[in-house]
Amino acid sequence: MSRIPMRFLSVIYGFIEQTVANVWRHKLRSFLTMFGIAWGIASLVLMSALCDGFRQGQRNNMKQLGESIVLVWGGRTERQAGGQRAGRHIRLWDKDVQVVREQCPLVSVVAGEVKREVAATSEFNSGLFLALGASPEYLQLRNLPVETGRTLNREDNQNARRVCVLGASVKEQLFGYRGDVLGRQVSIYGNPYHVVGLMSKKNQNSSYDGWDNDKILIPQTSLERDCPPKWPDYQKGRIETLVYRPLSITEWEPAQRQVRTALGRLHDFDPLDESALPMWDTVKSAELFGAVFDATEIFLAVIAIITLSLGGVGVMNTMMTAVAERTHEIGLKKALGATKKRILLDFFLEGLLLAVLSGALGLVVVTALAAAVNSLPMPAMFSGLPISYRNAMLAVAALGAVALASALPPAWRASELTPVEALREER
Repeated sequence: MSRIPMRFLSVIYGFIEQTVANVWRHKLRSFLTMFGIAWGIASLVLMSALCDGFRQGQRNNMKQLGESIVLVWGGRTERQAGGQRAGRHIRLWDKDVQVVREQCPLVSVVAGEVKREVAATSEFNSGLFLALGASPEYLQLRNLPVETGRTLNREDNQNARRVCVLGASVKEQLFGYRGDVLGRQVSIYGNPYHVVGLMSKKNQNSSYDGWDNDKILIPQTSLERDCPPKWPDYQKGRIETLVYRPLSITEWEPAQRQVRTALGRLHDFDPLDESALPMWDTVKSAELFGAVFDATEIFLAVIAIITLSLGGVGVMNTMMTAVAERTHEIGLKKALGATKKRILLDFFLEGLLLAVLSGALGLVVVTALAAAVNSLPMPAMFSGLPISYRNAMLAVAALGAVALASALPPAWRASELTPVEALREER
């Protein structure tokens, strides 16, 4: 039983020794061949990882607003409907939130957004900031994490408490770099609000109403009571934006149709009139970005596979040269009893080993490069070079296909030589 592994190891050692001899014999050609395959594999993995890094970066950037949310604003109709003329302004109200909640089963969470520009003053400084009226549902939708203290809760809204959560930039302007901010008071519109939380500092590069670092969260009921708007046509119950999240990201289109239908019935406009309710659907935006990245990844992968194929042609040429140089050796082996199958296997494994070693070298290089890049600070919209299991399997499959295609023709040619023809060749 112990002879079988030793024999197997000796055979493998022989293949490695012969492959090294071929490489040494054809130094420049072998180097270019191995470089072509290594660069092809590295390019294939690198391009896929690059696209995944930008794709993940874009998703993380969209999550700064909220995960899979849709923002709805009041607009102006372009179609006649329900006996109403075109060109009407559509305003959003608290009752719209309730209608969506009751009549749109494909919507999981919905909230109205109320905000005011307010003057806030502490005992140290003052400034002008955007205050958001935050309900529990609104905090579920928007990504507004609290780093220190607590966020606003349902009791704060029910009792219209004068409590607030400060954005990172608001805290710095009102209190500087003091660490004992929780429990202190901030005057908003002349009313004392207790600081109960401090938001995490965000690194945003997109927003629809300003950076979250520059905002103050207070209960929606408190905002509506203490901070009346200055609009001349304002009426109680008015909201600036309606925010919702579809029940499933795969059903964002049916959910959007349900919302337009429900609000169109309430406000007497055609649900197909998109100008009546302009929407920013982050799910749709993510799909559009994903399609762009998928197309780019396919294009770059094709280029990498072409490079890899050229490396495979180099392996085939190197092995063809090896067959021509070792014709006498092949004839001698056949004369001593080597079968066609054994000759085929010998040369096939030599070519396969050359291709696999080159590909392994490329994988090692790109893995080291990805690790070095991922250790650096990442800019917005880019999450580094993640080498996923899918990318690794794609590279291995491509390498296997190229290795088989490049090693088989020379091996077949060697196995087809007859002993008489081979021994007739001069050494």
